[in-house]
Amino acid sequence: MAGHPTMAASSVQNFTLRPTCLEPSLPPEERPPYNATLMTATKRRASLHTVGCRLNHAESAVLGEGLRRKGFELVEFGQPTDLLVLNTCAVTEDAERTSRYLIRKTLKHSPHAFIAVTGCYAQTGFVRLSREAGIDLIVGNQFKLDLPAYVPPAHELEKRSSPHVVHTKTILRDDFALPYFGEPDGTRAPVKIQDGCNAMCSFCIIPFSRGHERSRQLEDIEAEVASLAERGYQEIVLSGVNIGRYCHKGRDLCALLRRLEHIDGIARIRISSIEPTTVSEGLLDLMAHSSKLCPSLHIPLQSGDDEVLRAMNRRYTVKTYVELIERAMAQIPHLGLGTDLMVGFPGETESAFRNTVSIAKDLPFAYFHIFPYSSRAGTAAARLKQTVRSSVINRRVKILQEIGRAKQLAFHHQQIGTTVPVLFETSIEDGLCQGRAPNFSRVAVASADNLCNQIRPVTITAATERWGIGRLAVQQPDLNLVRLQ
Repeated sequence: MAGHPTMAASSVQNFTLRPTCLEPSLPPEERPPYNATLMTATKRRASLHTVGCRLNHAESAVLGEGLRRKGFELVEFGQPTDLLVLNTCAVTEDAERTSRYLIRKTLKHSPHAFIAVTGCYAQTGFVRLSREAGIDLIVGNQFKLDLPAYVPPAHELEKRSSPHVVHTKTILRDDFALPYFGEPDGTRAPVKIQDGCNAMCSFCIIPFSRGHERSRQLEDIEAEVASLAERGYQEIVLSGVNIGRYCHKGRDLCALLRRLEHIDGIARIRISSIEPTTVSEGLLDLMAHSSKLCPSLHIPLQSGDDEVLRAMNRRYTVKTYVELIERAMAQIPHLGLGTDLMVGFPGETESAFRNTVSIAKDLPFAYFHIFPYSSRAGTAAARLKQTVRSSVINRRVKILQEIGRAKQLAFHHQQIGTTVPVLFETSIEDGLCQGRAPNFSRVAVASADNLCNQIRPVTITAATERWGIGRLAVQQPDLNLVRLQ
């Protein structure tokens, strides 16, 4: 995710966590089974809320486990609570505004709630947050996963006249392990493998909020994935800031993927957003032939104009990006391909925007995320003077949104007549059970059965912009189709 705003997608997720089988502060091989006596007899309520990226969600699962071990009972966000832990995002101004709104919203129904704020906004905007009424604890990213230790014991929880701030400007560069493993809230489990970024894209605040690149110890990742498999999770989603730069003791992302493929019980391994400069031929080859690695890539483009890419300090050209996509599609014909597009970067002319429109139409994207440029204090782009009017940005966003809707419809339509394995998720929308195919296409079926966390073959019979619609199939899909779709 180096230098692009995938992390800023204004997604908000609540976590209701269940016990895990691992204890904190020990290496994986020495962690004993979960011990219920760690819990206090009298619990107080805690609500955990996450703004931002999949990496934030993975970290929130760990935070929730820490709160549970400290004696709190986790309740859904929006319910009366004694403690709110807000895991924030700082990639856009809108994400910061959302965080402040959520604090005020919680204090309306729980005026005495202890408010603890962590995440990227707590790292880069702790001064601003310290002036926000009602906040009791601010924890920067260096100490993020230690936040439960800074929360008073459940029986001593009370509001403070001013927030306690736990923060340092520098973030350690050492490879890391997690203190304990959390329980994901969903059928597809996010697994943090990497943090930080060295790319310094001119618009991106992430290097300031998360520090330099560092990787998680490979054996610690293996231990968590094995634990997830034991608890019934069938798909993991590898997450980080710049996951293509993963490296622990000389073992790169492909080496990690090969190790994870051997863990019984895990049917699918999916990688989250990956920078175009880090997609290796080895990764494409592995994705083309693996029975577990999902044929799905989210590769940020940001702009289809070389001058804008240079101003963004993106380290590729339109030509090299297109060549990468062509190689990927040639090796993995049924690849599900997504991207990020930024609109309104300072100096983006009409001609530059038309170049982005052209490549968005021409390349075989299944979907793309569109982000209006948001100036971030301290970044190089914030000093640029050729700003684009908000009315122009809004018009350009609408143009790309229309193209994106057509792309999604075409992608789902291409799959009519095929039978694909679908991992069904918890939600039922409009009377339909929905889930994901390996290539990340969304599939819905009408079924009276509870299909949650089951992988079932589905024959696609119709398509909408939102999803492919199908029926449960009797036969299993062809093995090659399982790999490719």
